[in-house]
Amino acid sequence: MSEKYIKPSRDIAARMLEDEMFVMSIRDSRVYSLNATASAIWEAADGATPLREIVARTVVENFEVDAETAYQDALALVEELVQEGILLIADHPIAAEGV
Repeated sequence: MSEKYIKPSRDIAARMLEDEMFVMSIRDSRVYSLNATASAIWEAADGATPLREIVARTVVENFEVDAETAYQDALALVEELVQEGILLIADHPIAAEGV
């Protein structure tokens, strides 16, 4: 099983308000509101840390969920955000300039 690495797209603007992250796509001006769990994953998405490690540190340690369920849920969320163009995903660490 290959690792997944995630990083916010350069085509977004994001702001944390209390425990929710609001992300706006520059492409189409759509605004997304991420709940506390998704916000924790978003904030840890540095392109260098594997998604499985992010989930273990930010989700499993802070919410009552087993590691595999948390990872599968996070992967589904990430894939949705990738489809919307606000997250990048790769099977290798993502450099500062993109995939």
